[in-house]
Order: sequence, then C-alpha cells, then structure tokens
Amino acid sequence: MTLFSYLNRAFNGFPSSSKLLVVFSLSSGGLVAYSESQSSSAPKNTELEKLPKKKKVVVLGTGWASISFLKDLDISSYDVQVVSPRNYFAFTPLLPSVTCGTVEARSIVEPIRNIIKKKKGEIQFWEAECTKIDATNKKVSCRSTMEANMGKKEFSIDYDYLVVATGAEVNTFNTPGVKEHCHFLKEVEDAQKIRKSVIDCFENAILPGLTEEERRTNLHFVIVGGGPTGVEFAAELHDFVHEDLAKLYPMVQDKVRITIIQSGDHILNTYDSRISSFAETKFARDGIDVNTGCRVISVTDKEVNMEVKATREKVSIPHGMVLWSTGVATRPVVKDFMDQIGQGKRRVLATDEWLRVKGCEDVYAIGDCATLVQRKVMSDIAAIFKAADKDNSGTLIVEEFQDIIDDILIRYPQVNLHLQSQHLSSVTDLLKDPQGNARKEVDIEDFKLALCQVDSQMKSLPATAQVAAQQGTYLSSCFNKRELADFQPEGPLRFKSEGRHEFFPFRYKHLGSFAPLGGEQAAAELPGDWVSVGRSTQWLWYSVYASKQVSWRTRVLVVFDWTRRYIFGRDSSRI
Repeated sequence: MTLFSYLNRAFNGFPSSSKLLVVFSLSSGGLVAYSESQSSSAPKNTELEKLPKKKKVVVLGTGWASISFLKDLDISSYDVQVVSPRNYFAFTPLLPSVTCGTVEARSIVEPIRNIIKKKKGEIQFWEAECTKIDATNKKVSCRSTMEANMGKKEFSIDYDYLVVATGAEVNTFNTPGVKEHCHFLKEVEDAQKIRKSVIDCFENAILPGLTEEERRTNLHFVIVGGGPTGVEFAAELHDFVHEDLAKLYPMVQDKVRITIIQSGDHILNTYDSRISSFAETKFARDGIDVNTGCRVISVTDKEVNMEVKATREKVSIPHGMVLWSTGVATRPVVKDFMDQIGQGKRRVLATDEWLRVKGCEDVYAIGDCATLVQRKVMSDIAAIFKAADKDNSGTLIVEEFQDIIDDILIRYPQVNLHLQSQHLSSVTDLLKDPQGNARKEVDIEDFKLALCQVDSQMKSLPATAQVAAQQGTYLSSCFNKRELADFQPEGPLRFKSEGRHEFFPFRYKHLGSFAPLGGEQAAAELPGDWVSVGRSTQWLWYSVYASKQVSWRTRVLVVFDWTRRYIFGRDSSRI
C-alpha cells in the first residue's frame, strides 16, 4: 500500500477543506525544514571555503634526513606525502654488525608507518620509486616497486614544497668488474647478502677435493676502502671468524685472511690521526692486512687487480669475497634533476645555507644526496662594506664594523673558523695593519685584504647519518616557523638587499664519531679534541647507539641481540 493510498483512506470521511489544510501544513513544514537546512548548511560551506588550503609537502626517501624531518614537522599546516622504495627506516651505522649476525636485520629497522602514525594528523606513504622530478610544473613522477602490483605501476604527485632526501648510491668510479663481482654495504639487503656470502665461503672451503691454495682463496676476504664502513666490517668479520666460525670450521681456521685496500696513506683518514694510528696498530696485531697507497683498477670473479701508487707496480690478489666501500655517488633521478636546473657539471646536488636547492625556490635537499655550498665572503665583500659604512664616508671605523659583526659571523661561519686558526680573539683584530697595530679606519681595499683569507676555511660536510639527521631537524623547524617568519624574520641581515633572512642558516654541530675496531675495543673522536680508545669506549658506543634507536622496540631488540651474542655467540646459519 502506497503512502498516498493510506492517506486517502485515512481522511476519507473528512471534508475537502480539512484535507487541503492538512496537505498545506505538511507541505509548508517541508518547505520550512528544507529552507532551514539550506540556510544552516550555507554558512558551513562558506566557512570551509574560508579555511586556508594546506600546502602539499612531498618527501622523497625514508632515511635519516627524511625521518628526522617528519618526526619534528608540525603537520597541522601541511598535507604531507612520502615516497620511498622501502617502507622502513634502517639504523645504518649497525649494518656492519648485521653482516656477521651480531645484530639481526629486523632489529635495526622500523616500519615507516609505525613512525608516521604517531603524528597528530595523517601522513600518506607510497611505496614507490621517484623516476623524475619536474621542478617547472612542480610534479614528481613515481613508479611502484612491488612485483605483484595489480594497480597502476606509474603515477605522478603535485607538490608545493619538495624535500629530496633520496640518499646516495655506492661510487664505483666506473672500475671494471665492480658491479658484477663486489658486494656493497648501503642497505639492509646488502648486509644480508654479505652474511650469506661469508658462510658460503667457509662451506665451499671445506668441500673435499680442493687444494690448499683453493681453500685459502675461498677464505680471502678483501675490503676496498678504509673508511668507517670498511674498517667496521673488517673488525666484525675478524671477531666472527675467531670467536664463532673457528669453532665450527677448525680445519680451515688458519687459512682465513682479511685484507683492506686503501688508496690513501692511512685508514680512517677523516678521523683524528691518533685514531688512525691506533686502528692500524690493532689491525696489525689482529692479523688484518692493511694495504695503503693502492688503487684498485679492476675486479674479476677470482682476483682483485690493483696498482701501487708510489711505484706504479701492478699487483693481483685472489679473493673469495670482495666488499666495495669507497664513498657515495649521486642517484640517477637526482642527476637528471641536476641537468634540468643547470647543475649538470656538479658531482652532487648543491643547496644554499637554508638547504634550498640552488635555482629552485620550493625544492629542498637534505642528506647524502646534496651538499651545502657556503657563500663566500669575498662574493659579498662590497655589499658588506656598504652595509657597515652607514655614514657613506668611504671608510670603515671599528665601531661601524662592530655593529654588523654578529650578522657576519652568522652568515659566514668561515670567519669564525679563520679567527680560530689564526688564534685571534676578536673579529676586529682582522682590521689591524700587517704589523698588528690597530687602525682607526680602513677603506674598501684594506677591508678586502683583511678578509681575503677567510674563505679558505670553507669545508664540505661529510656524508654521515649525523649530518643528515641534523639537517632534517633543522628543515622541519623552518617549516614550522614559516608563517611567523613572514612577519618576524629571525635570520641575519641581507647584505645585498633590504631586511633580514627568514631563518638562521643551517649549522652542523659535530657530536663525535665512533669506530668499532673489534675485540670489544672502539675509538671515539668527541667534541673538544678529545680522543678515546679501548674497552671503555666500546661500552660508550653501546650506550650511544642504543639510545639513538628510532623506537623503544628497536632499542630493546638491539640490546637483546648484543646480550644474546655475548651469551650464545653469533648465528652461523645461512639465512
């Protein structure tokens, strides 16, 4: 029975006038209700239209730089999207420990979704690889990396701000045979492959029918590169062999050999010389061969061919496994982006002191994929002099110079480094004459002469996790203060224009470096020119690395792995 039929029967006995009254009341009530609903919804739509649209921030990568950026970013003002071919963050300083089973791979990784879900808001994550950056149209092209992908393999994302934190890849220097026959140690998967390869070398070495020379070749582990990664792997491998594998393969334990090939004069040459000397002495005592001053020219499946730089002598050494750890190179997608913006001749993406990519106002680059290019004092020397010379006299007195000293030190940190290297107590000491006597005033030529040596103190930042993490934290603070900075800029004076810079430029603060050397000994280079070596430093390394884990879950797992290794030894199964 329809509604109208029911109403017709219900009001059958009533006069027509009564029926019309009821219908009119119902229809009027409906119109009133509809009108009220429309009037009440209109202000809401208007309010939504008045709300400012969130700026879209796209982050490429899930490494140290991007995770530090995301953890501290206030996303209430931003629509954040993350693109990365891996859906986790890896604590890369412990990768050498993963290669030998000291720490398990899953103990040093944290799923990216566990990290971003802690934010007050929604951060979208796409497991894909960025294939192209289009800065002109503010768009990035991506491709899914999942093999069983049933959706669209390729897609693009628009952005208002782009944060490039893709990291870097291993630098092979186009050496023949490296990609085909060497292991790398940049990712968790690399560490797992090395772990399997080490066990394979021992299993192959004990097969019947092999000659003594073949067994020695299978158990010769060659490490190309004497930096932190190569040295830490050599130390981990030495401990693994002598503490665990020697008990399982006693028949070949005396045939194991570990060799480090370093092109420089010392291993760990970026550390204090006292640490380099200590590491070389310890490795010599442990039986690890260190060949310095040698350059690898090719690698085959059986030999590493190198040249002794001092004598030009060609030497070939057999190997069972080779680890290549000689620095980093720019990824193809970043290299293509550099070609687009006129940085094609550079070896790495260049940013200014605010981590903005040079030539792209709304693109930032942090971590190993970029390098900060500090502006030179001599490039702005005339503008600095003009800003200080407020009376336009053509000369500069000490009092005028003092008025902008703070801005100079903030904008050009190499000035402070120059003062330290020259043992000068004040910036005004730069204005003294060649004999060291104070001058009442200087002209532009004297001013140029006083500061001409300052730029020689400029140094590039190392490609380390510590630098990347600090850059991510700094950039997030800039994003959080962006609206306020439009009205209250906090940075130093703009010497070539009016006003001040929005933010203070990025400054890296070195908190120290560790180098585990095996045998429960480590070396540390800490602020204040303090160098520490020995067993106590190893325990300091344990505490620092445990505290730096990204979550309590990984912190507990890593400590548990260290305890398990101490009690039960390392696992030697090939998984």
